[in-house]
Amino acid sequence: MAGTKALLILENFIGGKFSPCNSYIDSYDPSTGEVYCRVPNSGKAEIEAAVEAARGAFEAWSARSAQERAQVLNRLADLLEQNLDEFAQAESRDQGKTLTLARTMDIPRSVQNFRFFASSILHHTSECTQMDHLGCLHYTVRTPVGVGVPPGVVNIVFGTGPSVGEALVSHPEVPLISFTGSQPTAERITQLSAPHCKKLSLELGGKNPAIIFEDANLEECIPVTVRSSFANQGEICLCTSRIFVQRSIYSGFLKKFVEATRNWKVGIPSDPSASMGALISKAHLQKVRSYVEKARAEGARILCGEGVEKLSLPPQNQAGYFMLPTVITDIRDESSCMKEEIFGPLTCIVPFDSEEEVIKRANSVKYGLAATVWSRDVGRIHRVAKKLQAGLVWTNCWLIRELNLPFGGMKSSGIGREGAKDSYDFFTEIKTITVKH
Repeated sequence: MAGTKALLILENFIGGKFSPCNSYIDSYDPSTGEVYCRVPNSGKAEIEAAVEAARGAFEAWSARSAQERAQVLNRLADLLEQNLDEFAQAESRDQGKTLTLARTMDIPRSVQNFRFFASSILHHTSECTQMDHLGCLHYTVRTPVGVGVPPGVVNIVFGTGPSVGEALVSHPEVPLISFTGSQPTAERITQLSAPHCKKLSLELGGKNPAIIFEDANLEECIPVTVRSSFANQGEICLCTSRIFVQRSIYSGFLKKFVEATRNWKVGIPSDPSASMGALISKAHLQKVRSYVEKARAEGARILCGEGVEKLSLPPQNQAGYFMLPTVITDIRDESSCMKEEIFGPLTCIVPFDSEEEVIKRANSVKYGLAATVWSRDVGRIHRVAKKLQAGLVWTNCWLIRELNLPFGGMKSSGIGREGAKDSYDFFTEIKTITVKH
């Protein structure tokens, strides 16, 4: 990485070395709207170089023992942890999120992930069966598909989807693709990779419901649901964007939720008192705002946020991509705000009457990533969780994760799962060996 204080210039990382590029893309600081970094605008040549470097490193790296590879992962975790503040500041500046969130969630979670998989790789077992009457022993082994950290094991190539992304996913020597992003991009990846029968893991969008029953503990429910709606500016695939509240408590819930939302401070990312920072880009800010306008045109009510209150920012941040957390009500289930992934600080609150009704309405979208259920009735919690079409269901909480268990969505929210066993299965090929004696 090279550059001056005024402008950061990033370079590709291929074969263990940083390499410059012939052309660059401007990257904007979301909190100011100004260019702060230039990113390589790579193409097919850089992808070819990266694939060649990975192929060259694969044999030696894959031959290393699980213990040796675990040591590398733990060393990466140590380095991340030792430089936590530097990584947090870089993440905050690049994405617009608060520095507090980057320091307390993003970077620590990255450290945790490396350490978790460094440990889990040591504890996988193979399958073995005997056929005594035939004198045969059958067992399985798993062979790595992708690569891991000495030169060529990890390669980073910057660029756009059409120039770099398409060259990567269509390359005949890239055997699998793990992608997190939008459904349209996933469709293109599927088309390009199909002729090569590549393994795919696709973690896509969500339109996640929260279901609030009349016996819910609102003192816990409201602050958690505000956080699940607006954390990281709503730019988390697991954020809540549809809130169904049982009619008997609807009015009271609405009043308290709006009050709590108004206390959710939008500020510059470095402000430790800020709950929200800036959205990722100007185009994305315009997209999220357009949904508010669509809702208003349909006759919905905007209770707080965009177009209702005024956002106060320092002069140097006036051109940043900030938006107040916005609550919409009196909106139909058929509205685009209730059907489409918005990925911003916008949530809709609507009433419901019965358990059967709300399950049907919660399942009425094409996505099925996550859901939350709030109730003191344990029997109801189990019934509703079982019937919801979502890969993850939290009850009386949100965003509590266990890396041993599967993570992923149903329907248009993706293909495959992540987690200890699921990731191990995806990133290896299983082979059955039969030995006759």
